Amino acid sequence: MAEITMPKTYDPKAVERPLYDWWEAQGYFKPRLMPGRKPFVISMPPPNVTGKLHLGHAMTASVEDLMIRYHRMRGDPTLWVPGSDHAGIATQNVVERELAKEGLTRHDLGREAFIARCWEWKEKYGSLITQQHRRLGVSCDWDRERFTLDEGLSRAVREAFVRLYEKGLIYRGTYLVNWCPRCTTAISDLEVIHKEEATKLWYIRYPLRDRPGEYVTVATTRPETMLGDTAVAVNPEDGRYQHLIGQTLILPILNRPIPIIADDAVDPRFGTGAVKVTPGHDPVDYEMGKRHGLPIIDVMTDTGTMNENAGPFAGQPHLEARRSVVIELERLGLLEKTEDYRHAVGHCQRCDTIAEPRISTQWFVRIKPLAEPAIAAVQDGRIRIIPERFERVYYNWMENIRDWCISRQLWWWHRIPVWYCQGCEAEIVSVADPAACSRCGGTTLFQDPDVLDTWFSSGLWPFSTLGWPEDTEDLRTFYPTSVMETGYDILFFWVARMIMMGIEMTGQPPFHTVYLHGLVRDEYGQKMTKSRGNVVDPLELMDDYGTDAVRFSFLTGSTPGNDMRLSLTRLEANRNFANKIWNAARFVISNLAGGRAAQAPEAPETLADRWIQSRVQLLTAEVTRLIEDYQFGEAGRRIYDFLWGEYCDWYIEITKARLYGSAPSAAATARRVLVRVLEQALRLLHPFMPFITETIWQNLKQAWGAPEWGEALIIASWPEPQPRDESAEAEMGAIVEVVRGIRNARAEYDVEPGRRIQALIAAGALTPAFEAEREALVSLARLDSERLTIAPSLAEKPAKALTLVTNGVEVYLPLAGMVDLEREQARLSRELAEVEADVARARALLANERFVSRAPREVVEKERAKLAAAEERREALAARLEMLQAQ
Repeated sequence: MAEITMPKTYDPKAVERPLYDWWEAQGYFKPRLMPGRKPFVISMPPPNVTGKLHLGHAMTASVEDLMIRYHRMRGDPTLWVPGSDHAGIATQNVVERELAKEGLTRHDLGREAFIARCWEWKEKYGSLITQQHRRLGVSCDWDRERFTLDEGLSRAVREAFVRLYEKGLIYRGTYLVNWCPRCTTAISDLEVIHKEEATKLWYIRYPLRDRPGEYVTVATTRPETMLGDTAVAVNPEDGRYQHLIGQTLILPILNRPIPIIADDAVDPRFGTGAVKVTPGHDPVDYEMGKRHGLPIIDVMTDTGTMNENAGPFAGQPHLEARRSVVIELERLGLLEKTEDYRHAVGHCQRCDTIAEPRISTQWFVRIKPLAEPAIAAVQDGRIRIIPERFERVYYNWMENIRDWCISRQLWWWHRIPVWYCQGCEAEIVSVADPAACSRCGGTTLFQDPDVLDTWFSSGLWPFSTLGWPEDTEDLRTFYPTSVMETGYDILFFWVARMIMMGIEMTGQPPFHTVYLHGLVRDEYGQKMTKSRGNVVDPLELMDDYGTDAVRFSFLTGSTPGNDMRLSLTRLEANRNFANKIWNAARFVISNLAGGRAAQAPEAPETLADRWIQSRVQLLTAEVTRLIEDYQFGEAGRRIYDFLWGEYCDWYIEITKARLYGSAPSAAATARRVLVRVLEQALRLLHPFMPFITETIWQNLKQAWGAPEWGEALIIASWPEPQPRDESAEAEMGAIVEVVRGIRNARAEYDVEPGRRIQALIAAGALTPAFEAEREALVSLARLDSERLTIAPSLAEKPAKALTLVTNGVEVYLPLAGMVDLEREQARLSRELAEVEADVARARALLANERFVSRAPREVVEKERAKLAAAEERREALAARLEMLQAQ
């Protein structure tokens, strides 16, 4: 057998792309159907087609690929459906910015030409994020890749719209909506992001028509909207205003008469207790206006400028009009005062423009009938949300949900499948484009110009990607899907709508589990933004640290539903972990000359052999349990601890004496155990770090000569835990603790690494185990083999010896053989004096009230921490010095 030589260092760039291409070419990403075996299916949250991979995508891809690889190894028919989203507003904004560079607007091009430009953009940049996903090692079935504007998915969108319309769950009406003047479209409540901002509170006097010289003062943060006021409201229980209810005010500037009304919605504690009522520009006022039959006046255009209803301010942008209104009120003597004020202001999620509530005719989904079954699906356990605390958040939102505005005034998207007959004004709703009016037979039809909210089509994703509404083989086989994994920030945007749409359209919840991950923040816990300059590009991280280290950092650094802090220190540590297992594999393979067939007859297994094999069985059971319970981070940390600690730092070191010794049979046993344990651990680690584990596994298989392992690790079977050897674990565990204690003592007393020291061990019932691993004790603890005593008990305990007790085992380390006692006492005395001086200085500084009151809080806390550390160090030095003096 040819000798296998692994490169000295692991080079991710040389491995990742060729290995990924090989996996895909071999068809390993496709589901392998098995009769009676339930498939495991994930629908990839579709990233924006024009987007670039960011840390949220990397987190999602890492978690989902872990689940997919795990279930594939478990033997489940496994399907991961990839795809991308046409991202209506986002794509349209990008293309409009490109047109602006040419001095054009979309209106200059016209609708059809503009849509053609969007398709050009999609074709040019649409595959970028797909290639970036491949960099992360995502093992999805690319032959099933979907795009939300594909013909099949577009038909699904129309089918869903028509079904809801025919059930009376979609209607068209004129209501108050959130409006983005930059995107010139309605947006849903969820697409409005509220930010705390500093502004002003203006107190405006409204003259009483029939009581000259008297006013009612109202407070507002938006004086420009007063031009649309149709009343002033007070609380009916507010004694300050009860005598004025029903009287008439004169609206300043426009001199329009408006009534004083009473309504329980008014908070007497806000401002003066009297509030302006603008039904056309405030949701609370809108509801109040409906209750009192007030007129609704819209004073703004689609682009946020003031319209003809704004009188002398028509044509001004609304913020300019705000200043103009305030100036005019001052001139009229009607501005009583101005105060600083902080409150939450709604912004468009897409472009950050201030969103304006305004009256508009839109399409809506009557949502309550859809929400009730979606609530029940979580309540009765058909859908599980992880972490569980988000179930309360889900219920709260779903139980208070408002009708969903689904129309958008955009051009790039799924156009609403409604046509209007110019002959008889009939409204025709159809999946297919109608050729003639179904009522009068006329052929002069025009389609509604609006498009659907992006979340309408996204809500169909789990089943539209499988062929719905057709009765396809994929739909029958893979629906419902298994897990929906996504960020907690889109639980309502997307997850809730998928549940509602899935139950309504298919009669079944679209998945049985919702797994929510948190946001990725910087190492200080701050959100990553361009303005802070802390945005990290995952592609650069993969170039610098390797994809496996990046994935492992996401997976082990996070817990369900909680934000994670990503630091370079964590990435470096996980790159070091990859190098650690690479070097361990190189060591094992370098000792397999000739492979399994060339090995001598084996000697009986040692205690260490039995221990490490039992430990990997425990690891297998624990990792399997944790993954099944969606505790991916803890599962990864257990594998890390086992490989770095028990396998590399302990077992490999223990085997070196046998591998380099003169007994071929003992070496043969060590090689077999090294290979067996490493191979099983690689299977456990593969879903976390697929590239390096597959590379090592292929080398190990070839070096050992084990074709029965199969073609590839990606499709190897997940290991089943075998019975443990708990006595070996207990005995070897005691030995490990003793070695660890001796190492700590050597470090504490600054014993030279090369010095062999004397040790006397009273091991009691564990004496046979300690004798069996005598060679390991000598090697790992750097003991003098000729001066190592192992016995059940000692007739006489040695004088002037350091004593360690662990697991009932007593260890004595004569100090004379470890240190020069007089020199050590002198060194400790000097160090103790220095530390006492540090303690005195720190206490004096913290006793200084001027320092404590004036220094920054973090500086004071730092000094307190330094004092506590110095006092702890002083106590430890004093104890050691006292012990030496007593010897």
